[in-house]
Amino acid sequence: MIYSSEFQQIVEFRRSNRKFDPQVEVPSEVITKSLERAVLSPNSSNMQLWEFYWIHSPEMLQKFVPVCMNQQAAKTAKEMVVFVTRKDKWRDRAKWNLSRIKETIQGEPTEIQKKGLLYYGKIMPLLYMNDFLGVTTFVRCTISFFAGLTRPFFRAGGSTQQRIMVHKSCALAAQTFMLSIAAEGFHSCPMEGFDEMRVKRLLKLPSSAEINMIISVGKGTEAGIWGPRFRVPNKEVIFKV
Repeated sequence: MIYSSEFQQIVEFRRSNRKFDPQVEVPSEVITKSLERAVLSPNSSNMQLWEFYWIHSPEMLQKFVPVCMNQQAAKTAKEMVVFVTRKDKWRDRAKWNLSRIKETIQGEPTEIQKKGLLYYGKIMPLLYMNDFLGVTTFVRCTISFFAGLTRPFFRAGGSTQQRIMVHKSCALAAQTFMLSIAAEGFHSCPMEGFDEMRVKRLLKLPSSAEINMIISVGKGTEAGIWGPRFRVPNKEVIFKV
């Protein structure tokens, strides 16, 4: 409970601010530190199928204004970060995790190490692999169906489910980033209103990459807050069972 009150202050301080003070710069170390904290976010199977693009130069910031639909949060941003999902890098990340486990093995692998080798060597390829004819998706769904008849079992699916998994992980990183920005005394605004095709073109991303969200950063102003914060009553969204 040592940090409970401090965390409460950070959560309450974090607001989506849509207009930043043009006179106040954001120190580079604030963005660097917040991105490093975002990397520590929880993510599915430690696959880390994400990339974070820090938009820093004035020239690039200006290019992002129209592709972000000329939002005030984009026009006045001192910095931006584009959170990108990279489902297409699953092979590289599975191999990376596999190599980390192999580095820890000295002699006969322990049971945990054996499970890790199986997980990243066999299960991850089965979970993420796709083919033109949809054979692997059929195999995943078939295994899930029959195994799930007698016991709880992870219901693996196709490309849509894979996309959901990587976007959830990336969104967790984005939230960590925004809370970190708030902890440093600055403000942010997550933007979903953007032209994804043009954003990917500006960042020279492959078609397989997807934009999770774009977060603008700066020192917020009163004009950037669109009224008091309000939420649906807790009793409508929080259930104790």
